[in-house]
Amino acid sequence: MKDKKNGKIRQIVKSLAAPVIICALILAAVIFIINHKNASDTGEAIAPYSYEGGEDAEPVIVENDKLKLEMDPLTTQFTVTVKETGKVWRSNPENAANDSVALPEEKANLQSPLIMSYAVVTGLETTYNTYAYSTSNQIYNITQEGDSIRVDYSLGDVIKEYVIPPVITKDSLDAWLDKMDKGDVNFIQQYYKKYDINKLGKKDNKDELLANYPALADNVIYVLRDKTKENVRKKMEAAFEAAGYTYDDFLADKAQDLSVKSSDKPVFNVSVVYKLDGNDLVVEVPMKDLAYKEDSPIYTLTPLPYFGAGGTDEEGYMFVPEGGGATINFNNGKTSQSSYYTNVYGWDMCLSRDAVVHNTRAYYGVFGVAEGDDSFICILEEGSPYASIQADISGKNNSYNYVNAVYSICQREQYDVGDIANSDVYEYVPSLPDETLTRRYTFINSGNYVDMAKEYGTYLDNKYGDSLAVNNDESAPVAIEIVGAIDKVRQILGVPVKRPLKLTSYKEAADMIKDLSASGVKNMSVKLTGWCNGGVDQKLLKKAKPIGSLGSKKDLKNLAKVGEETDSTIYLNGITQYANSSNLLDGFFSYRDAAKLISKEQAKLYDYSHITYAQRENSDHLYYLLHTNLAMNIADKFAKAVKTYNAGVSFQDMGKDLSSDFYRKNTHSRQTVKSLQEEEFKKIQSEGTPIMINMGNDYAVPYASMVTGMDLRGSEYTILDQCVPFYQLAVHGKVNYTGDSINVGGNQENEVLYSAEYGAGLYFTFMKETSFATQKTLYTDYYGATYDSWKDKMVEIYTRYNEELGHTFNQEMVDHENITEDLSRTEYADGTNVYVNYGYSDVQTPDGKTVPARDYLVVR
Repeated sequence: MKDKKNGKIRQIVKSLAAPVIICALILAAVIFIINHKNASDTGEAIAPYSYEGGEDAEPVIVENDKLKLEMDPLTTQFTVTVKETGKVWRSNPENAANDSVALPEEKANLQSPLIMSYAVVTGLETTYNTYAYSTSNQIYNITQEGDSIRVDYSLGDVIKEYVIPPVITKDSLDAWLDKMDKGDVNFIQQYYKKYDINKLGKKDNKDELLANYPALADNVIYVLRDKTKENVRKKMEAAFEAAGYTYDDFLADKAQDLSVKSSDKPVFNVSVVYKLDGNDLVVEVPMKDLAYKEDSPIYTLTPLPYFGAGGTDEEGYMFVPEGGGATINFNNGKTSQSSYYTNVYGWDMCLSRDAVVHNTRAYYGVFGVAEGDDSFICILEEGSPYASIQADISGKNNSYNYVNAVYSICQREQYDVGDIANSDVYEYVPSLPDETLTRRYTFINSGNYVDMAKEYGTYLDNKYGDSLAVNNDESAPVAIEIVGAIDKVRQILGVPVKRPLKLTSYKEAADMIKDLSASGVKNMSVKLTGWCNGGVDQKLLKKAKPIGSLGSKKDLKNLAKVGEETDSTIYLNGITQYANSSNLLDGFFSYRDAAKLISKEQAKLYDYSHITYAQRENSDHLYYLLHTNLAMNIADKFAKAVKTYNAGVSFQDMGKDLSSDFYRKNTHSRQTVKSLQEEEFKKIQSEGTPIMINMGNDYAVPYASMVTGMDLRGSEYTILDQCVPFYQLAVHGKVNYTGDSINVGGNQENEVLYSAEYGAGLYFTFMKETSFATQKTLYTDYYGATYDSWKDKMVEIYTRYNEELGHTFNQEMVDHENITEDLSRTEYADGTNVYVNYGYSDVQTPDGKTVPARDYLVVR
């Protein structure tokens, strides 16, 4: 009986052994990660800068024939004066210190030309500003070279160096004390510790003391106590100064102190360079000069957070890049609404996220401020992929209206440690690229957003030259997306297998183009989607393989030939940055081909639930972000492949999505990927292949012949006051673009009205099969895409649109105004005015013409 009982115990112990060992290993790994990441950096301490000027230092001034920049050396705040108008723009609000709304920390932010935050392994963020953590402690430096000023900031909770002896011999101290009154003597003596080589205490380490203070060998010395507070040091400095103690005396005494004093409080070095370039102020932050300790990396940087901020007594507005553009009026009273925030170029898909409530994105990096008859725009140049643009109104945290751009510096990834750890654990990028965060403030002698947009257009013209030349279109551009095949699960020998389902064959697509052309539709850009590698949910595009059920390669070439015959351009659409539903048989090996997250895990991507907003990890639609080198190689090969069919190349994702890659042996920053994409677009254009892109990031638009799905209106957040076609004012007539597809979008009527106001072409999506074909698939979005059902309606919309607006597409857009909340006016170079009425009743234009409800009116 006893042996049987012992046997059962041994069996239980054996069964528990494996789980206990596994749990112990997991716990040990977690403890290692937490302890390792929290360990203090053993590298060299950050040496803080030091201000060399005095209280009476003269302002630092640089100027050219357009601008004058004048900096206060004691605060590094500055003004920029536009010489032509005399308008003065301030880096910080003039009376920020007296703001009745702001709390002390916010007042310090308002007085800072730079704000930064740092983070630790647990993800906790701490914010430092230059006013409280740099200039007030005089741990900064200013240098001037020609027409530029460089400010080197050290930011940290650093105790200021006071002119009092850190170490002093007894004889010297007695001599100074003899010159002070009794109260100062008693006060000072309590903050020094006496050391006598012949009378050391039990806890005193003789060798260490002699190494730190060599004078101890022959003298009795006094050492200032480490925990002496700043206000005490200041009082001691006054007493020594009154006794005649000089800075030279201080340096002599300081030389006797060889101890290395370190602090656990982090210190950061950040340099900002201001340059005048004609009518522009260029601001640079060299990333190679950012200094921080490994266990407290810089998380965000916000240069000039309150440049041009407007107070409660000022009239003006802020411009933000929401959709085509939007404005926020100063002091609009919407204090209960969330502040404005958007990511430039959208989310970096190589950074994981647990949930998505709403995707914020801007496809161009520009913001601005208008005050009265003056304004400026800030154009984000190098480093724009790391930027997010934010804006807020007065009455919340302070009394000012401001807009700025914040840069994400050290990106991070959260470790999945389950329920074992008590806090989150984050991994940060180990190093930063040798890049410079650059932005350009252009000053404009007008407070009109149209003039601000035209200035941006001039900037783009100068940068891209012939790539943005005015086109010669004589009719409205139309984008026709034809869906070739989708995938549908079928039972094969009892096994569910995904197979392509034909919606439109190549021959049927050609017939559609002929039919539309015969119906009078001109200037068509035809995008063939789902034509290869499995259909719309396209597999890895290492090699483009046409889908057999859609027809032969000859049929595909004939489609391109029909495009030529009808004066249309056929584009073959492809996904080059992602691998959908791909495996080894498709040439995809995830360990080799997928991009890597900061944590070195593969960049697996999932859809997000519209109900819980969380990842659908159990969904069949798992896909991967590709390694940058592979993605760029695929894009290049794809462009060459479509050329063999005499077609243009359409990129579903490149030019829209922009993601970094933390592949261990070949890391690519988001800025690097942006440059690689732009070079690829430039190369394809130079080879004569027409390019179509989706959405259209600003660096890709100049090389595209057609941009589909451009976000015209954006998300109409409550804090915004009006939507304006800022970007379209800059590029209209130089590149063709459309809004969302009219017949598969949310509101068909709105899409036509948006297109009329924003000078966009029309966009339709068609398939030959009926909507019943998409049942029991994941493609019910195409429910309204049946060609035979929509053809007549499409021709009707196009014919009117082309007859009334076709002549404007080779012209620049020269003016725009929102006459009322529902009525807008857009003007073109030849004087054509387009009125758009979003309301549900007829309205009158200022000159007495009637614009029907939910319609547009063209006046030539």
